[in-house]
Amino acid sequence: MTTSADIASVVLGIEPVDDLERHHRDDALAWLRSTDDVFRRVPPRTPPKHLVAYVVLRDEADGSILLVDHRQSGLWLPAGGHVEPGEDPADAAQREAVEELGVSAPFVDPRRSPTFITVTRTVGRPEDRHVDVSLWYVLCGSRDDALTIDERELAGARWWKQGELAAADPGRFDPHLGRLVAKAGPPARA
Repeated sequence: MTTSADIASVVLGIEPVDDLERHHRDDALAWLRSTDDVFRRVPPRTPPKHLVAYVVLRDEADGSILLVDHRQSGLWLPAGGHVEPGEDPADAAQREAVEELGVSAPFVDPRRSPTFITVTRTVGRPEDRHVDVSLWYVLCGSRDDALTIDERELAGARWWKQGELAAADPGRFDPHLGRLVAKAGPPARA
């Protein structure tokens, strides 16, 4: 059973890329010290701040990443979702990859550590808004992977090259995506 202290240990292992990520990491650590109520129990907002695992599939051949067209947010986001009570966030990332994309993929980091952390207020109806503490995991994927997307949550999925992301309207993506892409760096075989 994963505890707030276990999650805090994972968060402490994230080396911030900039002052904003450092602020988000510090915010998450203060939150984890203040409560054990970190897992969403009642959708969409109980408790009003809870843990999320993002899954960034990266094609090691060309560095592209897979994003999903999330129906509720109206944004292109990494796959992912809420960490279940007591669940290890890395296990949640792999579970979400299977549930939302139909793929089982290994972590780029063999320690199964998140690459990035963000603390953000969600979009949508005011009565549904809450704060997501998101751990971003980079997993090895391939454009050749056969995907089975969860059409209840997702309107589609697409591989994006870095140049395509840079040329697209940033308002259509998670506001922190560009920073994650820069931090994750080029793929090992690029």
